[in-house]
Amino acid sequence: MKKKNPIRLMLVDDHPAFRKGLAALLTSEPDLQVVAETGDGNEAIGLFRQNTPDIVLMDLRLPGMGGVEATIAIRKEFPEARVIVLTTFDLDEDIFRAMDSGAKSYLLKDTPEDELAETIRAVYAGREKLSPKLAERLALRQKRPELSQREMEVLRLLVRGRSNKEIASTLFITEDTVKAHLKTLFVKLDVQDRTDAAITAIRQGIVHLN
Repeated sequence: MKKKNPIRLMLVDDHPAFRKGLAALLTSEPDLQVVAETGDGNEAIGLFRQNTPDIVLMDLRLPGMGGVEATIAIRKEFPEARVIVLTTFDLDEDIFRAMDSGAKSYLLKDTPEDELAETIRAVYAGREKLSPKLAERLALRQKRPELSQREMEVLRLLVRGRSNKEIASTLFITEDTVKAHLKTLFVKLDVQDRTDAAITAIRQGIVHLN
């Protein structure tokens, strides 16, 4: 009986120690093989071209080009590319953006070894895999109206504690226009005031403080 070729993996994570441990963990599985790894989103695109791995395990927060952007770039050039997000972040907006970019699964770094390996095999077999909890949160996020670019700009400044006057000055718009944007924001985010809007934006990952 002919032996099956192993599933070829590429690891993209900017923490070398984690990457090394993950590689050792995965290669202990007889049907998994790590063929490339990097801690840089831009470099991941070139490595994918060189190695054409079956599965990419992609972190979200990377120097330069982030994981979502790298996933979009890879899948634009290679539409059949299969990406699994493996990250420490589980905010609603992160999940939404990752899956919207074309990722096939979203896992946290504390996922048990057997579940990680099983997810890799499932995605390799052509299935999307998301835990019921994350799937429920993703469904709720998908129902939320999208924020416009200007609304996002206003929200980012609001989160940073800027007043309406300061927001207006920064964006070169009137205070009345700021108030109109805030009114729309409150409706879209289903909140009552500025404080709730800021808390929701941070908690759901719509705005990152870093």
